[in-house]
Amino acid sequence: MSLFCAISNEVPEHPCVSPVSNQVFERRLIEKYIVENGTDPMNGQPLSEEQLIDIKVSHPIRPKAPSATSIPAILKSLQDEWDAVMLHSFTLRQQLQTTRQELSHALYQHDAACRVIARLTKEVTAAREALATLKPQAGLVVAQAISAQPSAGGAADAMEVSEQVGMTMDIIQKLQDKATVLTTERKKRGKTVPEELVRSEDLGKYRQVATHAVSCLFPCFKPSLHLCPADTNKVLTGGADKNVVVFDKKEEQIVATLKGHTKKVTSVIFHPSQSVVFSASPDSTIRVWSVTGGNCVQVIRAHEAGVTGLSLHATGDYLLSSSEDQYWAFSDIQTGRVLTKVTDEAAGCALTCAQFHPDGLIFGTGTADSQIKIWDLKERTNVANFPGHTGPVTSIAFSENGYYLATGAQDSSVKLWDLRKLKNFKTITLDNNYEVKSLVFDQSGTYLAVGGTDIRVYICKQWSEVLNFTEHTGVVTGVAFGEHAQFLTSTGMDRSLKFYSL
Repeated sequence: MSLFCAISNEVPEHPCVSPVSNQVFERRLIEKYIVENGTDPMNGQPLSEEQLIDIKVSHPIRPKAPSATSIPAILKSLQDEWDAVMLHSFTLRQQLQTTRQELSHALYQHDAACRVIARLTKEVTAAREALATLKPQAGLVVAQAISAQPSAGGAADAMEVSEQVGMTMDIIQKLQDKATVLTTERKKRGKTVPEELVRSEDLGKYRQVATHAVSCLFPCFKPSLHLCPADTNKVLTGGADKNVVVFDKKEEQIVATLKGHTKKVTSVIFHPSQSVVFSASPDSTIRVWSVTGGNCVQVIRAHEAGVTGLSLHATGDYLLSSSEDQYWAFSDIQTGRVLTKVTDEAAGCALTCAQFHPDGLIFGTGTADSQIKIWDLKERTNVANFPGHTGPVTSIAFSENGYYLATGAQDSSVKLWDLRKLKNFKTITLDNNYEVKSLVFDQSGTYLAVGGTDIRVYICKQWSEVLNFTEHTGVVTGVAFGEHAQFLTSTGMDRSLKFYSL
């Protein structure tokens, strides 16, 4: 029986067998192949020269080569070239087989991709047709208009409105024009810090300078404390006694006590230019109050469950509210009408807070399942989500520079997000069981105050702590900066309103 080399298909002079593939090879050919590749040529598995097993066969008697000429050297050279040709030919055959398999697979993938593209193109065309039909309410779950209900009790003169009228092009243009102005002003300010702003070394010297007893303040998701932008001596608070209180810091006395809510007050806001304040409560209402008249002038029923967050648009004409009914609502404060009301059906979770971006075209909401959602107001769509917290979100705050978002949750942490890169760039881990109830940047975006178990103030960019107040005997529910951080004020569960300065 004759043996043939698996590489050259010739009768081998020195046959050997590979234990890896059980094939017979000419020893010199297989040794060269192993030196170059280190594998068995038949199956590609690792193979070394020591593993080769010689086969003993009877060889025919061959005539010896002439020794008086250079023919042996020529034959040796020819033999080496032949060996190289055989090895190369074998490699090419293997590569050809592999290429054929890859080409077959690529053709199959191309055919499948063409079918998928054709199907998706058909679906996109159908979706575009549906979108053109449904605009401007496409992709949204908008609440049905609710009939207006008459007011009752002590607020008989208040107007209660919950009719949803939609956002007209005039409103959208008004929002866009205001955003353009605000963006231009912010770019003009640039990165310069106001000269009047208190320096961090001076801020670190702040001490409590006054404390006053106010209504029983309740810990809420949106701070129950707000300073009047036009006169920072005016402080607005809300509490568990269902009252809204306006306090004058300069006169050290209560200016007005506004009564009408049937449950605790969880959110309060001053109007920037009018003698009007807004409040929200778990009684499902948003109330508009006249400070000078001391009465409720409107009741907006935008929600069917407790209102958890309130934010005033930069135009001063619209209110954003969030609720446990999983909806956020956008209302006109002049008419008291709900312009739009939207929820994220996929999330199916209560909203815990809401805050406008300084430009007013986007806003953020926090949820009970630890998510932060960024919304486009004009399109009424969810444009970004920030996961990362491990507890219900309790407070959110946008920096005046428009780039940073601070969020706090029931996981004892404060996270800072970059809205340009849509990612978390800093996490401030607080003490175990620390309750974060209020977050606020100063007007320049230089400092961030955290209210909760205590009060902490951080300097932005370095995010180092410069202040820590523990004067409150109860949980701090609201904290706010005075103009240029000239003072700091806070409220808490200990029913006190405190002021801090040099």
